[in-house]
Amino acid sequence: MAIATQPRTAGLHDKQQGHTTGHDGSLKLAYARGMTILADTDLLALAARLADEAAEIIRTIRARGFETVTKTDSSPVTEADHAAEAHILRGLRTATPDIPVIAEEEVAAGLQAYATPAYWLVDPLDGTREFAAGRDDFTVNVGLVRNGHAVLGAMALPAYHQLYTGGVGLGAHRRDKSGEQAIHVRKAPAEGLTVLASRHHADDTRLAEYLNGKKIAHLGNIGSAVKFARVAEGLVDLYPRLGPTMEWDTAAPQAIVEAAGGHITLLDGSPLIYGKTGWKNPPFVCTGTL
Repeated sequence: MAIATQPRTAGLHDKQQGHTTGHDGSLKLAYARGMTILADTDLLALAARLADEAAEIIRTIRARGFETVTKTDSSPVTEADHAAEAHILRGLRTATPDIPVIAEEEVAAGLQAYATPAYWLVDPLDGTREFAAGRDDFTVNVGLVRNGHAVLGAMALPAYHQLYTGGVGLGAHRRDKSGEQAIHVRKAPAEGLTVLASRHHADDTRLAEYLNGKKIAHLGNIGSAVKFARVAEGLVDLYPRLGPTMEWDTAAPQAIVEAAGGHITLLDGSPLIYGKTGWKNPPFVCTGTL
């Protein structure tokens, strides 16, 4: 288990974990390696590279075939989950040894992990059911949490060859075979909302109650964190998540959606925060500009 040191005041040239003040007056966590400072832009680039590399690992395993095993919580896991997570963990722990990493499969294997002022949250293959069934809606999520908030993240969509990134003060971007471009949520169209809901955890009665009174133009169901990406790039207006999720499912996508101008809140409008007991999220909604 990675052990985090307590944060302390440090200057720009301090060789240990510290904080630097950005041009906007915000406090940014930085990590020094000799004369190199890993600021948020560097941390996001690291997360993006590792998510992209993990996506390639997943595509390779998918092409040659794999077996699916059922975990103790009845959820599926594959060789791709483990291989992608191992690659991401090596990369994060080598580049940022002072930042603990909370990863889905390590926790599932019994690792006792604890929230600290800053930590990575990793879901190496969100949407394993989709992956195992031969569908394309699965993602790789690498997010950074700071003081209970998702501040930056990278999310790869291996089957679509897409990579989404975003963070506080960094904007949100999508990279695919055609290049990289900035993305932003859209203003809800007058003809009604486009809504996506979970494929596997949908509660039709509760969803109908939540959507009652809203003007809905289209309603669809897909799996995994792909739904967040579609909100962030302005294709979808609303994603209500009324069933169970874990913090590693949402940290990277939340950072991207919010960097794109969207919002993720609990049903009462309060923010979705991190470091909760058991890493479990309550129901929430992800929105563009409604």
